[in-house]
Amino acid sequence: MARSFKQVDVFTTRPYYGNPVAVVLDADGITTEDMQRFARWTNLSETTFVLAPTEGGDYRVRIFTPTTELPFAGHPTLGTCHAWLEAGGAPAGEYVLQECGAGLVRVRGGEGLAFAAPPLIRSGPVDEADVQHAADVLRIAREAIVDAQWADNGPGWMAVLLESAEAVLALEPGFVDFDLGVVGPGGAADWELRAFFPVNGATVEDPVTGSLNASVAGWLLETGRATVPYTAAQGTALGRAGRIHVSTDADGTLWVGGGTVTCISGEVAL
Repeated sequence: MARSFKQVDVFTTRPYYGNPVAVVLDADGITTEDMQRFARWTNLSETTFVLAPTEGGDYRVRIFTPTTELPFAGHPTLGTCHAWLEAGGAPAGEYVLQECGAGLVRVRGGEGLAFAAPPLIRSGPVDEADVQHAADVLRIAREAIVDAQWADNGPGWMAVLLESAEAVLALEPGFVDFDLGVVGPGGAADWELRAFFPVNGATVEDPVTGSLNASVAGWLLETGRATVPYTAAQGTALGRAGRIHVSTDADGTLWVGGGTVTCISGEVAL
């Protein structure tokens, strides 16, 4: 069956400088096995499938990496919303309400789309043994890690703070056997981030990561290290130029946004 398909570059206004997500629209009736198979075939960090809502949202989305399904991820949220709106979707209320494994996520428009950061599943300080392990896989001295925090809002991120963007960009990690985000002040924006995780026994670096930026933003704000609004850069080490815009509104809601650009539009047989 032919289904509408888009590939959207996220956290950029320049095509091919952000993080792509594959979006299959009108995905009702596709089995979980076929979704996972297609996500493995696209070989992107995430592939999403847009379904009819069941819990009061404007649409429902399932998010797959090449190996597993995720309850939430940031750049797929923005890319999927972009594709849904471009295909003629219209929200019932002030915000687009996306249903996903993490519940209902609000997405707002403006100069760029932004999602309301979901609550953390796990937070708080990291045991010293885990901090040492992070230093070991990053191939840096333990003393180079200024602070560390669990920052899990779906993907199981541990976040570590280094002293500068230069230190972040200089990293040459070994095998990173868990989801690890690294942040440092300065660089091409207010903050520089990198994200590493294991896939099939190898370390993969994600170009631009919405979920990590959302959880790290909460940590940086709570500890007084950052003020809003601010802009984070990610993907620099990979030749990308991702820009993530972080802000809060009057009720304290944390918003994470950026540009979205359609790069491929057509149909897929699924």
